[in-house]
Amino acid sequence: MTEAFMTICMTAIISLIIGAVLGPILIPVLTRLKFGQEIREIGPSWHKNKSGTPTMGGIIFIIASIVSCLIFSPSKEVFLLVGISLAFGIIGFIDDFIKVVMKRNLGLTEIQKFALQLVASVIFIIVGIKFDAFDTSVIIPFFNTSIDLGWLYFPFALFVIVGATNSVNLTDGLDGLAASVTATVCIFFTIICYKFSQNSVSAFSAALTGGCIAFLLYNAHPAKVFMGDTGSLFLGGALSGIALLTKTPIILFIVGGVYVIETLSVIIQVTYYKKTKKRIFKMSPIHHHFEMCGWSEKKIVITAIFVTLILCVIAYFTI
Repeated sequence: MTEAFMTICMTAIISLIIGAVLGPILIPVLTRLKFGQEIREIGPSWHKNKSGTPTMGGIIFIIASIVSCLIFSPSKEVFLLVGISLAFGIIGFIDDFIKVVMKRNLGLTEIQKFALQLVASVIFIIVGIKFDAFDTSVIIPFFNTSIDLGWLYFPFALFVIVGATNSVNLTDGLDGLAASVTATVCIFFTIICYKFSQNSVSAFSAALTGGCIAFLLYNAHPAKVFMGDTGSLFLGGALSGIALLTKTPIILFIVGGVYVIETLSVIIQVTYYKKTKKRIFKMSPIHHHFEMCGWSEKKIVITAIFVTLILCVIAYFTI
């Protein structure tokens, strides 16, 4: 085994260990601080028993993944990825803080959240291109080629970052759903980046994988802690950053098919309801629709993981 391979493995293992150790320390702290999630009235009625479960638990995999990858694989690429991930994690933290401490259940307004995300995205794109971490080209799957988007790359990259981040955020609605899907996607990027000798990015992906798996020890149904916007926005920022650094944003939309479906279900539901005052789904995002159809949370999560695995295999053979 190569030194790079061992480093990547160690990054994942240490991240998992740090996350596993942090859980029993952090969860009681969040509980004592009364950082409990309030369940919105429009959600499924049986989710009311989750009220009071501590949120902001994404801090577990944030600390675990950042510490691990900075120890084992410090590089320009890793610092950039940590930067974009942390920027979105901070936006999520502000949103969570407003919800749980200031008791405004909706958190930041949509305009405030979008503006902050836009600023973070623009800074990341400018810094990344200036320091040659990536350029304006993207890989086109199935055709074994890439194209240079030129100036069109900037609005495209903004769409990728903001879109991916909010898609992950929408997916975080059931115990273990966002963390398990994201861990699967991160395993894919760990393998792909190693295959194409992008070892620093591979190590960062591996650290995220370890952190997410550790988090699932406490977030799998029945969840002892939620990741909150702190965690979901961090993961979305991380995945979009990985995709841009590896020129694979289109691949991200394939392997992140669950995120895409979750987002489309909301767009379709809202658009259709505004026009007809009727609903296509019993509830959106679509994971709540399946809940209303009688599916258990575990069944929905396992199905999402299986779908993501299939999409990852398909994506692997398109590059």
